[in-house]
Amino acid sequence: MTESLPSAVAHRVLDAVVAITSNLDLDTVLRRIVEAAMDLTGAKYGALGVRDGERLGRFVPVGMEDSEVEAIDHWPHGHGLLGEVIRNPHPLRVDKIEGYPAASGYPAGHPPMHTFLGVPIQVRDSVYGNLYLTDKRDGSPFTRDDEAAVRALAAAAGVAVDNARLYEDGRRVAVLEDRERIARDLHDVVIQRIFASAMTLMSTTKHIENELVRSRVEEAVNDLDDTIREIRSTIFALQATTPPEASLQERLTAAADAVASALGFAPSVVIESDDSSLVPAEVADQLVVVTGEALTNVARHARASRADVRLRVTDDAITLTVVDDGIGCSGIDAGDHRGGLHNLATRAEALHGTLAVGPAEAVAREVVGARGAGAATTGDGSSPAVPTGRGTALVWRIPNA
Repeated sequence: MTESLPSAVAHRVLDAVVAITSNLDLDTVLRRIVEAAMDLTGAKYGALGVRDGERLGRFVPVGMEDSEVEAIDHWPHGHGLLGEVIRNPHPLRVDKIEGYPAASGYPAGHPPMHTFLGVPIQVRDSVYGNLYLTDKRDGSPFTRDDEAAVRALAAAAGVAVDNARLYEDGRRVAVLEDRERIARDLHDVVIQRIFASAMTLMSTTKHIENELVRSRVEEAVNDLDDTIREIRSTIFALQATTPPEASLQERLTAAADAVASALGFAPSVVIESDDSSLVPAEVADQLVVVTGEALTNVARHARASRADVRLRVTDDAITLTVVDDGIGCSGIDAGDHRGGLHNLATRAEALHGTLAVGPAEAVAREVVGARGAGAATTGDGSSPAVPTGRGTALVWRIPNA
């Protein structure tokens, strides 16, 4: 594609290609692509929008001062002129943005721009994203040569992005393997040794006549029990890690499946949300851990034949409910620092949320009331969402900031 370019421009394109393909870090590659395109065309502003369906899931801007970036209300979502390149993945040059039919204005705080060049970036057989350039420094419109140079750069950029993604996926696989190995060692070695030590100490208490000494040994046993619970939470966080492209539904299901053998059955997992992908990544990680820990408590204490996990995401709150049909929750205190629920309460409090534990029937009524429905369902109307009449319900709720 550089054959039709002037010799000097072709050399600059090749130099830019070398620059963007010499690094395998995806974030660095994306920024270098934008910088190279700006250098080739003399553009004042540039950006790379990564596509997520018919919108932009990620936006990498270059050329603005920090103060300008902070003043922008939100990054473009892929409407208007930017959306034109998404809907029609072909190069687009606009000499005057103002008045162009597809233009729809700017987010609040966005600096005004006048000329535009958009070029799609294709990775293998699909469009990965789009390069956007505005306002040449000399004030002139973008030319055919500018378009040809950026098209040539975009072709190489697709290869660079593909290589960086493959490298990143390889690193993630290696990390997942390490996490699985660490989780296995924690479970098979560390927990077993701590458990054995706790049992040994417990067996000696009946032979200790001094009340103060016996009390201190019992405290040590309780501390070891708390340590085991914390390690189990860590194991869930390590093991319930799915591939980077996995949805929250898949991650929660994987966490539930990991406890199925201990439960003796597979729990159901239902998400109520228009778009659960909007759950922040750090909150999603917490939800996975809380699901595993809550179901482990069911396996250890409830003698249940069924458990249901429900995640409800609204504009105001993120609520995870785990309900079983076991022997009930009489005497359970979610805030007891010696109880198995202490870690879950601490995780909720760290995110300005709450943990509540109560009878399943009461929570079933609360869920029905919140939905405004006549009966609790799984979301498709096929079966009850929570068992009623007995059992325990755990509700972990945080604000959806």
